[in-house]
Amino acid sequence: MADLKYKVLIGLEIHVQLCTKTKMFCGCGLSFAEPANSRVCPVCLGMPGVLPVMNKQAYEYAVLTAFALNCEIAEFTKWDRKSYYYPDLPKNYQISQYDLPLSSQGFIEIPLPDGKTKKIGIIRAHLEEDAGKNLHATGNFSQVDLNRAGTPLLEIVTKPDMNSSEEVRALAVELQRMVRFLGVSEADMQKGHMRFEPNINLVITKDGKEYKTPIVEVKNLNSFRALERSVEYEVQRQLEQFVETGKTMQMGNKSTRGWDDARQETFLQREKEEAHDYRYFPEPDLVPVRVSKEWLAEIRGRICELPIKKQMRYVKEYGLSDYDAGVLTAERQTAEFFEQSIAAGGEPKRICNLLTQVGLKLANEKGCSAAELGVTPKGLAELAKMVELGQVSASAGNSIFEEMVKAGKSPQQIASEQNLLQKSDAGELEGFVDEVIAANPKAVEDAKSGGKKSQKSMSFLVGQVMQKTKGQANPKIVSEIFGKKLK
Repeated sequence: MADLKYKVLIGLEIHVQLCTKTKMFCGCGLSFAEPANSRVCPVCLGMPGVLPVMNKQAYEYAVLTAFALNCEIAEFTKWDRKSYYYPDLPKNYQISQYDLPLSSQGFIEIPLPDGKTKKIGIIRAHLEEDAGKNLHATGNFSQVDLNRAGTPLLEIVTKPDMNSSEEVRALAVELQRMVRFLGVSEADMQKGHMRFEPNINLVITKDGKEYKTPIVEVKNLNSFRALERSVEYEVQRQLEQFVETGKTMQMGNKSTRGWDDARQETFLQREKEEAHDYRYFPEPDLVPVRVSKEWLAEIRGRICELPIKKQMRYVKEYGLSDYDAGVLTAERQTAEFFEQSIAAGGEPKRICNLLTQVGLKLANEKGCSAAELGVTPKGLAELAKMVELGQVSASAGNSIFEEMVKAGKSPQQIASEQNLLQKSDAGELEGFVDEVIAANPKAVEDAKSGGKKSQKSMSFLVGQVMQKTKGQANPKIVSEIFGKKLK
């Protein structure tokens, strides 16, 4: 395979569950892990004679996301029946959108390792209802839970603009951040709120000729890890298959494969159906949707600053690392708490350190956001100022933050009660410095030498002062005093 050159082409189909209170076409409530078949009604069970009614909130959420994806919004769209038989589809058809989706022709930007971004085209984003869930956990038979049937899904289809598993993962992460920022989905992959289906094939150049391998769609991946690894496996599998059989797109149909997480490999499920296999036709029980310019303008007005733009601004405006900026913009509440703390007077890098090193760890343990820990932006800003001014050490600042969450006290009060305030009075500290100099002539000599031992000896001397003051001396002030005395 060394003489082969190839390019990977990957497009993604993403299903995002919208966080409405009720289902797409009926009034059944949506909640996770309820008793099987307890959130169903004649409409989502497909009983004869029932009529669906569109969930307006779901449509608005879909349009809002489509705007964020830079899509063109259709002012007229209709619903279609996508017919197929499966036990978890009680109507034997799914209400979806076929030839007139609510949006199309957009793009999303994903971050690259070099700090730049790449545009990935969006072919379409449309609404549909979810199917139920087949369960295979008991005995030698299967069960069906229809609680999920009728849940509103936004299906987003990208162009095959991604060329590596890393880019696919970056898009998935970015889309998760986006829908959470917009408030349209919880995007919890463990609960199936986001499911990814990569479409993968290779363009292979051999002996001056170009060959394309058959497209493979890997179904229903619900973790970033599975998404990335399935793409990596499939690229290698297709390359080996081409070398062995010479099979190209012209010789084989598109197929769907599953992902075996235990074996870390894909497996064949079936040859891919084409659109005509689903016998699409207009849904007769739902009227087409016509949206006014006023309605679209009102929805567009709800768009906030999107996470990738916010991340890039944090790097440029606050001097944060790209990694820290990405952590802070993973959730909208965290980003807003960070900005509110800066507005309250906190230095951005100090606020960032406190949040990333302590706040997010505590939030994860408590199962909430950093903004919900009980510490106000003003309190966090006050703590950041204390660290910045050297009133408390950075490590003490972390301890104070933890205590603020536990006790709800101010940082100044905690620092006083726990004797964490640093001594910064140069006159007071000078006496301790003189004592240490007198007691450690060899270290003083090494510190003055300017050689390899100089820095180590200086650190030792500062440490001696810290020991004498029981950790209360401001090490920055102590270092400055040593610097003057040991010239």
